[in-house]
Amino acid sequence: MTGTTTLAAAAATEHRTLIITLFSVFVAATLAITVWAGRQTKDATDFYAGGRSFTGFQNGLAISGDYMSAASFLGIAGAISLFGYDGFLYSIGFLVAWLVALLLVAEPLRNSGRFTMADVLAYRLRQRPVRTAAGTSTIVVSIFYLLAQMVGAGALVALLLGATGEGSRRWIIALVGLVMVLYVTIGGMKGTTWVQIVKAVLLIAGTLLITILVLNKFNWNISTLLGEAARESGKGKAFLEPGLQYGKDGTSKLNFISLGLALVLGTAGLPHILIRFYTVPTAKAARKSVNWAIGIIGAFYLMTIALGFGAAALVGPKAITASNESGNTAAPLLAETVGGGAGSTGGAVLLAVISAVAFATILAVVAGLTLASSASFAHDLWANVIRKGRTSEKEEILTAKCAAVVIGAISIVLGIFAHRLNAAALVALAFAVAASANLPTILYSLFWKRFTTRGALWSIYGGLISSVTLVIFSPVLSGNAKALFPGMSFDYFPLANPGLVSIPLGFLLGWLGSVLSKEQADAGKYAELEVRSLTGHGAH
Repeated sequence: MTGTTTLAAAAATEHRTLIITLFSVFVAATLAITVWAGRQTKDATDFYAGGRSFTGFQNGLAISGDYMSAASFLGIAGAISLFGYDGFLYSIGFLVAWLVALLLVAEPLRNSGRFTMADVLAYRLRQRPVRTAAGTSTIVVSIFYLLAQMVGAGALVALLLGATGEGSRRWIIALVGLVMVLYVTIGGMKGTTWVQIVKAVLLIAGTLLITILVLNKFNWNISTLLGEAARESGKGKAFLEPGLQYGKDGTSKLNFISLGLALVLGTAGLPHILIRFYTVPTAKAARKSVNWAIGIIGAFYLMTIALGFGAAALVGPKAITASNESGNTAAPLLAETVGGGAGSTGGAVLLAVISAVAFATILAVVAGLTLASSASFAHDLWANVIRKGRTSEKEEILTAKCAAVVIGAISIVLGIFAHRLNAAALVALAFAVAASANLPTILYSLFWKRFTTRGALWSIYGGLISSVTLVIFSPVLSGNAKALFPGMSFDYFPLANPGLVSIPLGFLLGWLGSVLSKEQADAGKYAELEVRSLTGHGAH
């Protein structure tokens, strides 16, 4: 059965008031949590790290809430519903990436830093240039990731409310930006963390409910579900095999390898994930929180099979692309269908609940990203580079709040132009930039004795500039109908993801800069950092 319903049609029914009411209740509840948490925020440790008061399980839930973004819920479901097996590769990549974070980064980072990634780098390298580079990289990666959330929010809310015009979508993206700034400026890390915990529970519960309803429609036979999805896709067996999106030719195969590299290595360099390790009191709790996150996220990604293939089978790719050309509304459309269809109370309620959960997902992730980038600006660039340490905690927090407003405004403007792109593909770009600029520097700093300040600067700026430049000249921005600027053609770099070139380049430049540097690495400082990162001795 191919569903022909759209969210716009649902919004036009008598259930539209019910949808908006339920949706508003979810948003109001998360804002109330933020206000409550904001009253508990008293100093910089509270604002940046939630007072280091969260348990491993709580932080694991919050990491899950931070990680299972609009890309996971909306973008991956859409990618699977349109490209089948190749769409599911996003789920695999996002999950496997956690092993890198667990084995190499989580515990040493918690032991070595205080509030930001730059704290680790500045421990054994020259403070001002390294903090400037790390702060710049954090802000760029965060804005890339924020774009994906804005795109998801615009697609979700505009169609939920039946507003399909460009003007309506712009207002909705502006509203999301405003709410995210409120989350950060009022609640800080405590508010953001509690919102992420609540949102993770809601997202898992909502996804589990849809999974049960989808499987029930196919008598709990996954083979039947996949067969129906393949038939309704119009692609037949090819829908369930590799090659529908990647692997048709040499360029496509390289694109797949590039995407895989970015997904697997990117998580360990994402600023909003890295700062989560500072919210727990010990390294053991940091390790435990990652273990919990892997379990929760793994369960969620398994359920994306039901979301994506269920949407293909029950809604159909034509209805999905009619609703949103990149498939970002596949999950809410599926919720409406399994709830009883357009015009039914069950369909309207489930549509409202799932849309509200998706919106809460977007707000929570957006708040985490905004907090990471504004904290890096205030703590690294303002307090330690511009003011050279001559600043009070109160001034630093005020600067972070002002930075959140500016970063929010930039994200709104860019989000308005990026609405044609798939949210999962946008996040993959953020992963590529993070893996190119941040990960090499973190690993070299923690594990290589000869690493120098020049190596760090070459690695961060080289990885950052190469990845962003390749994205600018890639098919993401021009040369096709789904690009950011479809009427232009400057797609000189053939791959949609720069990871295959920019990630090895980031590692190479870090090594080359250190080898060619006349500066001698401080062996004593490295020894101190090594003991601290492995044992936690002297950690904040």
